[in-house]
Order: sequence, then C-alpha cells, then structure tokens
Amino acid sequence: MARPDELVFAPLGGVGEIGMNLSIYGLGNRHQRAWLAIDLGVSFGDEEHLPGIDLIMPDISFLEKERKNLMGLVLTHAHEDHFGAIIDLWPKLQCPIYATQFSAALFEAKCAAERNPPKIPVTVIPSGGRVDIGPFNVEFIPVAHSIPESHALAIHTEAGTVLHTGDWKIDPTPIIGRPTDERRLRQLGEEGVLALIGDSTNAVRDGRSPSEAEVAKTIIELVKAAKGRVAVTTFASNVARIKAVADAAKVADREVVVVGRAMDRVVQVARETGYLDGVQNFRSPEVYGHLPHDRVLALCTGSQGEPRAALARIANDDHPEITLNRGDSVIFSSRTIPGNEKAVGSIINNLVLQGVEVITDRDHLVHVSGHPRRDELRDMIAWTKPQLLIPVHGEALHLHEHAKLARAAGVPRVLVCRNGDLVKLGPGDPGIVGEVPAGRLYKDGAILEDAKSRAVVERRRMAFSGCAFVAIAMTEQGELADDPEVDLVGIPEKNKAGEPFDDLVFDAVVSTIEGLPRPRRRDPDALAESVRRAVRAVINEHWGKKPPCLVHVLTV
Repeated sequence: MARPDELVFAPLGGVGEIGMNLSIYGLGNRHQRAWLAIDLGVSFGDEEHLPGIDLIMPDISFLEKERKNLMGLVLTHAHEDHFGAIIDLWPKLQCPIYATQFSAALFEAKCAAERNPPKIPVTVIPSGGRVDIGPFNVEFIPVAHSIPESHALAIHTEAGTVLHTGDWKIDPTPIIGRPTDERRLRQLGEEGVLALIGDSTNAVRDGRSPSEAEVAKTIIELVKAAKGRVAVTTFASNVARIKAVADAAKVADREVVVVGRAMDRVVQVARETGYLDGVQNFRSPEVYGHLPHDRVLALCTGSQGEPRAALARIANDDHPEITLNRGDSVIFSSRTIPGNEKAVGSIINNLVLQGVEVITDRDHLVHVSGHPRRDELRDMIAWTKPQLLIPVHGEALHLHEHAKLARAAGVPRVLVCRNGDLVKLGPGDPGIVGEVPAGRLYKDGAILEDAKSRAVVERRRMAFSGCAFVAIAMTEQGELADDPEVDLVGIPEKNKAGEPFDDLVFDAVVSTIEGLPRPRRRDPDALAESVRRAVRAVINEHWGKKPPCLVHVLTV
C-alpha cells in the first residue's frame, strides 16, 4: 500500500526574530513536494550594524529551486513585515498571489508608488472564503489585529489541517473590521487541528491585550482637553486608530490634516475599500498654517523615529508646512519597536525643547498591541485543541515562553524550531527531519545583496574603523616615480603623542617600498599587498584598529 503524503513546514524568516516573515508548507514525499508560501515580509536595517542597508529580506533560494512546485503565495495581512518583500522578490518566483481585498488594494497602491514596479497579479479572496491552491485548500479566518482584514489561515490537506495564525489578538470591539472568529476556530477544534503555528510576540505578557475601543476613548479625552495644536503619530496602517483620531477631532471641532505619504496612501485605500465610510474628509498640509491653533489636528507618520518621516522633520523644525510651538501637544499613539528607541527618544527630546507636551503610552492608554497576551494564547489553544503547537513570530525568549505555556495548557506535542528547519507535521510523529537553505538578503539602494556580500561586510568594517587609500607610481625599474599619495577616511588625525596619522602612514609606505627586493617592487600585486599589510599594522599600532586599506599601483 502506498504511503500517505507527508505534510511538512519550514520557516524561512520570522522565527527567532520579529519581522521578515516567510513560512512554507510542503505536501508530498522526499523526492517531490508541492509547496505553499505564506507571507513574504521585510525587517528594517540597523544603521549601527548594517550601514546603508534599507531593508532585510528572507533568502528565497530554496523556493527559486522549487519554483515549478510552488503553488502560490498567500498573504495573512498587509503589514510590511508580512508583505514588504514581494515587489523585490516576486520576479524570482512568479507564483500566483492570494489575498483579501484590503491587502490587495494596499499592495496595488504600494506598487503604484514605485518607479518601475513589476506587474504582479493578485487574486482577491473574500474574508472567510476558501480557495484551492494545488493540493492545499486555504481558508481565510478573520482575526483582530492592528490593520484591517488580518486572517489566520486554516490549511486543509489530506494529511490534516494546520492553523497558521498570522498576527492576531482577541478584541471584541476592534472599531474597524471583524473580531476574531471564535465560532469558526472552535469548529476547527472539533473537526481536528493537526498543528497550530502561532504568534508568540506577547507570550511574555500576562493577561489580555486591551481593546482598540479603550484607546479611542483616551484619545477623545486628550484631544478635547488640548489647548493648542495637536499632532498624533501612529502606524500608518492602523486604520482603526486613524478612525479613532478622526472621531476625536470631530468631537473637539478640529480639522484633520494628514501629513506623510504612507499615511496618505493608507487613508486613500481605506476610503476606497469602505473602512472610513462616514468619516469626515481630511485636509492637506497646505491648509495647516491657515487654521486656528485650537481647530487643527495633524495626523503624522514617523512614530518609529524614521529620519525622513513627517514627525522627525517637525521635531527638527524643518518641515515646509507643519510647525509646533510651546503649549502644543504630540500624542505618540504607538509603541517603539525594539531598536528604534534612540531615534524616537531624539524626536521626543527635540519636541520637549520646543515646549511641546509629549504624551506616550507611559502616561496614558494611547496604544494597544495587535498581538495576543498569555490568556489569549490559552484561549486559542482551548478553542482549536491542536495535536502539535509550534511557536513562531518571536525572538528566542518569546518562543520559549509560548512553548512553556502550551505544554502547561496540555498540548500533546510542542516543538520549537529555527529558520531553515524542515519539520514533519504528519502523519505520524512530528519532528525536525531536515534543513532547507535560509538566510538574509539585504536591500542596498536598488540592489539586493546576500549576507556574505563584499559590500555589506566591508561597509560594516569601514563604519567601525574607517579606510586608508594609498596610490603609488612606480617606474619599470622598480623605483618610486613620485611621492606616494595617502588619503585616510574616518581615521583620527593624530595619535596619542600628537603625531599626524598621514605622516605615520606615508613613512610606513616609503620604508616598506624601499625595504623590498627589486623583483617584488616590479610586481604590482606583491607590492600592493606588502604596503597594505604595513599600513594596517602601523595604524593598529597607534590606534588599536585595523581599517581596510586599498592600494593602487601605477607603473609609469
């Protein structure tokens, strides 16, 4: 009798980290599998460790190799960490994409903002709908989150049903969109869930995430009490929060001015898809200066301290249309993503120095997470009764805590994996059965580089220790034709004794050349290598760092 097909799972991003989500499911045997991809997101570069890198994306080399067996890509929702890599990576895959209406419309608007975007067709599936994608039947189950139309995916196969939760929380009053569909999730639990692949972001936090409706009440109170101008910054994709801010402005008889392209784009898509029906029209930044101080509210991008976003420019007093003064208020209706603390802190300090009152979630309930806390995780387990739970979407601590909670809740099998692990889900005993290539791609300007790329590695070294450039002109007889040229970038001007580094390096270059036998002086490569070593050694001796050194040898 033929063995039944195996169902396998492999995270290629988003496990052991928050961001850059990409999961794949395979059905078949070791020699031939049909694959289904879920989400294709980005992480954001860190200037300290990755200077010049804008975005980080998952390595999709495995899917490129399996392209003919890749049945499709399904989107759980339209946050950048779940769909931000599609424009760059889809041309390598060319597979069908499936999403619900809001995600598809936001993706289309994102493509329209690019210079030369590839034409990427998206098949729109209704919320709560089902679609056959190769041997997978995928069901879109509505869940509450901080963007409209977030969905858990029930992936039905002949080997069993997997629930891939995506990002979710339990919010009975989400303001916009449908609450998490408890009834359908309980039904799935009765039908049988082979595996729950679950969001771990808030697994370290007790209790439940508060509701969007509670935040809306607080924002109304704060805007009503404000005397001068008010600016509110939040994640541009949080349409429920945008509506809450608009409602607060209406109660306080203020006009809403939208500031920032990302916010503009989401507002336009939300209006087109009906999520801002009945909400007053917003004004453009040009009218801001003409409105009375107590009759205006600026809704701004830049809650994460992005240097080119609206709020950073306002805080630096270099925005062409929007200014704030003593007595005005700024509400940060967001949480600071780990890694952005310095940038956000700098904006807050600049605002405070201008006499602006800054309100954050430390003072008032002006933000709630879109992810489940521990009691909500227990509810999901109780409703769906999975045979196996795999924590994803979190760093090591989050995954560990989610796994511990699942074991305590009585889940029969709990498995913690890493990006690249190939996990057999069923039939039979689950476990890690192999590995697939997993890594990172870096978006460097308009170019995609892999993690080992020379540009990325060298730029990191240059950011730490500068760079030395040496140009040498030699005669065919192996003599110096002129003085060497030395240019030091990012290296201190003088050592501790006050001696100029330019002089120290120049002397090291000359003495190295003069100390070489004539045949090595006539060999440009050998000469360059000797000089390179000598320059790095002398700088290290006086500074304690070894910068990259580029030596150019010209024979005249």
